[in-house]
Amino acid sequence: MGMCIAQAVAGIKMTIQMYHNPNCTKSRLTLALLEEKGVDFELIEYLKNPPTAAELEVILQKLGKAPLEFMRTGEAEFKQHIQGQDLSRAAMIDVMVAYPKLIERPVVVNGDKAAVGRPPELVLPVLEA
Repeated sequence: MGMCIAQAVAGIKMTIQMYHNPNCTKSRLTLALLEEKGVDFELIEYLKNPPTAAELEVILQKLGKAPLEFMRTGEAEFKQHIQGQDLSRAAMIDVMVAYPKLIERPVVVNGDKAAVGRPPELVLPVLEA
């Protein structure tokens, strides 16, 4: 993925990022959609390389969601570490970082926009600059 010098110097070029779980059907469908659209993107297998708390906070702000709205509430880790507890936003984010399986998927981020690909078509507006 080459960047021209002007973009590198100005830092203008934002890379589209996709937080992906290859075992998830919706994630695979969203990946196929991005490839079909021919966009340059960085694929992040978030179970292997989880976002930091700061990165997760930024993603939540771009999505306009609270941590609870961005969690997979059916996971055992949710029942063990979140359910029924009065946790702060920061504490919930810390649990998501510790147990990335709780993070909803797939997520596509482009600049100041982000979307969850459920269904995959929801990411299309995010791809537009």
